[in-house]
Amino acid sequence: MSAFLDARSLPRGTLLTPDLAIIGGGPAGISLALAMADSGRNILLLEAGALTFEASTQKLYEGTETGVPYTALDGGRLRFLGGSTNHWGGWSRPLDKIDFEKRDGMAHSGWPFARAEIEPYFARAQALVEAGPWVYDAADEAASDSGPVLRLGPGGVYTSWFQFSKTQGGILPTHFGERYQNDLKRAARVTSLLNANVTGIRLTADANQVDHLDVATLSGNRLTVKPRYTVLAAGAIENARLLLASNEVMAAGVGNGNDLVGRFFADHPIPRNVATLVLFDGKLAPFYTNFLTLPNGAVLRAALSPRPNFLRAHGVVGSLTTVENETRLDPLATAAVETTAEALGVDASNARAFWLGCGMELAPDPERRLSLNGGRDALNLPQVNLHMTISDLDFAHFRQTLAEMGRQLLAAKSGMIHLSYSQRHEWLAAMDWGNHHMGTTRMHADPRQGVVDAASKVHGVANLYVAGSSVFPTYGSSNPTLNLVALTLRLADRLKKVMA
Repeated sequence: MSAFLDARSLPRGTLLTPDLAIIGGGPAGISLALAMADSGRNILLLEAGALTFEASTQKLYEGTETGVPYTALDGGRLRFLGGSTNHWGGWSRPLDKIDFEKRDGMAHSGWPFARAEIEPYFARAQALVEAGPWVYDAADEAASDSGPVLRLGPGGVYTSWFQFSKTQGGILPTHFGERYQNDLKRAARVTSLLNANVTGIRLTADANQVDHLDVATLSGNRLTVKPRYTVLAAGAIENARLLLASNEVMAAGVGNGNDLVGRFFADHPIPRNVATLVLFDGKLAPFYTNFLTLPNGAVLRAALSPRPNFLRAHGVVGSLTTVENETRLDPLATAAVETTAEALGVDASNARAFWLGCGMELAPDPERRLSLNGGRDALNLPQVNLHMTISDLDFAHFRQTLAEMGRQLLAAKSGMIHLSYSQRHEWLAAMDWGNHHMGTTRMHADPRQGVVDAASKVHGVANLYVAGSSVFPTYGSSNPTLNLVALTLRLADRLKKVMA
């Protein structure tokens, strides 16, 4: 029977035997539960938190960090129904075709399939994140009434588009826990179990299958779940943590025979004020700095992206550059603008300047990783350490993209760019993070190079799958939510076949 239950209120030692257990009630877990609701199978959604924020539950995310300064591990995710969508910004954009390619000069790049494999799922994913009609990079003409796109000469950078999640009530953005709570309750064969912290994925003695899951509550209750199939959908950090900590049968952890679980963690660096954009005529369409709502309801904002051919030719990684607040030029910068405009034969008497921000793609790095740190949380589950890295080459690649944009502005005689940072310490001082956790259970057809296969199944474990952006082997610069939901819907179709 469909229900919302509290694990704290079940009799101690309760044994639950669903056909499918989903660990995690964030966007991946909720999307999967709803997609499986018509499968004829009994689905159990295990959410570690409650319906709202609780500090004692949030504290379970605590861990340690080394390497490049990063967001505290208990600060980048929220541990209650809806997960990361309880504090996301709603920025949505599909990964580009090139994001799935193996690229020269980028070690460990490429997915085991092309974007065409998940394209059939984008429409349903778009509906779940409530980002309106599918427009994205076809928006130039649709937005033309609000002004022209930035005039650039021929080259490697172009105006691209984000869309934004918006609930039916017009609120930005959609919080999955609130929005789909009633849908979960109405699903006849879906049971949602709150305050249910999975503390162990227990394998059979031959390590070929999941035998059962250990579940605990902060109040001291203990339960057992014995599913036919299990999907781990707890986010990139918790997915890796659970696999590493479940080491009774496989000493290195579940799925970790090749020491890959926890490696290749990634996020999108978002350094602030990376450059100053100057427009000689001072004209900038408002959709570069603010939301634009089209008559069809789509909510958009323009960004600036490198073209696939530029990425391939120059070996750089992806990025999405945004135009931020207007800024004033100092006398030296003003003189530089006037001199440049005079050399180009254009009028700069109405020039305006804007800060540029960005979201950068990181190249895959196996040393950017999670590992058990020796500590224990309130449930006696091992805590993790994140060793965060970002290379000088990641910064250099983005500077190269900005330089190309500046060249195109000069070629069009429309403006110029001044790059803010050249030294590593300058970039790090300006650093913020998207909190887009990716990697750690990366997808690859070869078990020596990935934790899960192309179907999202853990290599060597017949009934264990992983959902969410932890399976991304290469990350792109697009925000992951829309893409991980599409990938999860693909997984649902796979599960319906194997569970038939």
